[in-house]
Amino acid sequence: MKRRSFFKTSAGTVGVASILPMAGCTTARVNSKGERTTDKWTQVGTGKTGLPNRKKTLNYDVAVLGAGMAGISAAVAAARNGAKTVLVQDRPVLGGNASSEMRVTVNGVHGLRVKDKKQPKIERETGIIEEIMIENWYYNPQESYPVWDHVLYNFCVREPNLTVMLNCQATEAIMDGAKIKSAVCWGYTNETEYVINAKQFVDCSGDGLLAATAGAEYRTGREGKAEFNESYAPDQPDGWTQGDTIMMITKDMGRPVPFYPPEYALPFDYEKAFKDKHRKIKQVKEGFWWVELGDEFDTIAAREDNRHKLMAYFYGVWDHIKNSGDFPEADNLALDWVGSIPGRRESRRFMGDHVLCQNDMLDYRHFEDAVAYGGWSLDEHAPGGIENLDDPASFFHQGFEKLYEIPYRSLYSKNISNLQFSGRNASLTHIALSSTRIISTCAMMGQATGSAAAMCVDKGVNPRDIAQLHIKELQEQIIRDDTFIPNRPANDPKDLVRNDGMLFASPAKSGDVNLLTDGIGRDIYGEVHHWESNSLPAEIQVVWEKPVELSKVELKGDTELHKKIAMHKNPAKNEGQHTTVPPELIKTMTIDAQVNGKWVQVATVENNLVRRIKTEFPTVRATAIRLNIKEVHGKPTAKVFEVRAYKS
Repeated sequence: MKRRSFFKTSAGTVGVASILPMAGCTTARVNSKGERTTDKWTQVGTGKTGLPNRKKTLNYDVAVLGAGMAGISAAVAAARNGAKTVLVQDRPVLGGNASSEMRVTVNGVHGLRVKDKKQPKIERETGIIEEIMIENWYYNPQESYPVWDHVLYNFCVREPNLTVMLNCQATEAIMDGAKIKSAVCWGYTNETEYVINAKQFVDCSGDGLLAATAGAEYRTGREGKAEFNESYAPDQPDGWTQGDTIMMITKDMGRPVPFYPPEYALPFDYEKAFKDKHRKIKQVKEGFWWVELGDEFDTIAAREDNRHKLMAYFYGVWDHIKNSGDFPEADNLALDWVGSIPGRRESRRFMGDHVLCQNDMLDYRHFEDAVAYGGWSLDEHAPGGIENLDDPASFFHQGFEKLYEIPYRSLYSKNISNLQFSGRNASLTHIALSSTRIISTCAMMGQATGSAAAMCVDKGVNPRDIAQLHIKELQEQIIRDDTFIPNRPANDPKDLVRNDGMLFASPAKSGDVNLLTDGIGRDIYGEVHHWESNSLPAEIQVVWEKPVELSKVELKGDTELHKKIAMHKNPAKNEGQHTTVPPELIKTMTIDAQVNGKWVQVATVENNLVRRIKTEFPTVRATAIRLNIKEVHGKPTAKVFEVRAYKS
């Protein structure tokens, strides 16, 4: 629905519907300027009174609505690529489902079901999402979820082009035809209405309220088999969405502790639930994702009712675990944290120029406009959730043997010209969403849309123009920024190393230095795309026959993408994964440039925490550069996947 036309007024008319005097009132609560007249602020120390200034207009290049991992990635990408950006979040913390409020693990594609057992299964996501998780292990080795919230906050607020607005929800779009002109936002804690003007909008809020009020086309529920020829879809379309879940964590008290359920707890029908192994209690430390409720029509309207019922169902399950006698391993356990806000899996899905479907993924369709990838199984949760004990809690329809591609045309609106979306509200079928909803996959979509939004601002175009005219440039940018696109090697014409640079290096333990310009920034499916030194310190040189002007040198190091890196609610799950800064990561190095036949140090890198290392220095005219890798965070060798050089 397209509402207010940006305060258009005629003489003597108030143009904002929400501040018109109410019918039947004898005294108007606002004056002709739209100011409240019944709320005069009195400061007793001075005796001064005045009307609170609770309306503000803000101007940005890019507005990102929703600060889950998709929104964070979009906002940071837009800011880093030069756009003045605002990130609006309706909660007091960042992270969305991954925050301390809901504590969903930042999973990704590590569920690949590779047939060749000699090949590693994991092809972990890189880019902004990896940067965040590495920083978390650096700042938060104690695995505290409240501290994780603040790691995310620091990650965002330090970006010079990014403003973060917490406790603020975008409630309405102000339209100019098929274009969003502004977002009206309400600040809960400061009673302030904001009008945010922006050139580009990215709705990463999951539910997509701003996009919906803009009139962006969307759908909810399940498509029938026939529409997209999806074998796992129901025979006929219906309204069911995957449900919301609350999570918990327990604490071992070292002695038996009783549990007394709250009065509103609902009894758990464990006999039916455990029949045919449709529900399982594999452990009693954390859980349970299958305490889940959706809705067959409007899962957003049902949220508060479902929140109460989810808590009631959860306490019924825990009562059974603690008091049935069937789980003696729970005798010493007490609830340490129980979520009060359900984590959501599905609601609105906005339509783009392409709707990603089951067969696109299972057939590993190649998209010329691919900007992200996925690999989590098609994991559709049962309609009705815990209220439907006749079906399994989840249908793991089919896993993936390799990565599937996500096209950019699924990440912008087909009918609102300057609107993109990332995460579970992207242009997907219900079945496709059962895989793409995984948090790290959503984050990669976010980095793509944030980069595209900045490009739109820079070029004065809209997302469809990027898809049709500038997609290769967008792909090159996000690959340069250390995301990965299957079947799309980098080929940046501005990269001076690829343009006539000759590479030399210290003796190699594995790989070849010439692989550093093959355009693939990782080893994948058993293929080698790296150079690894035989020892440390180690050196890489790039030599040009004629002098080149350069001011930036970049490289991609190793973080062992075949190991998991996410923080878990249950630390016992950390076995076999990184719980520190990856020991393979380059820590300390210097860069020299050969100017007029002499080596001059131009950059120093110390205590590095990122896979993609960027250096910038005053422009030099050089015939060679030398990368001196001195120290890695925990290994005696250094592995590199890519070296680039640029002139600003």
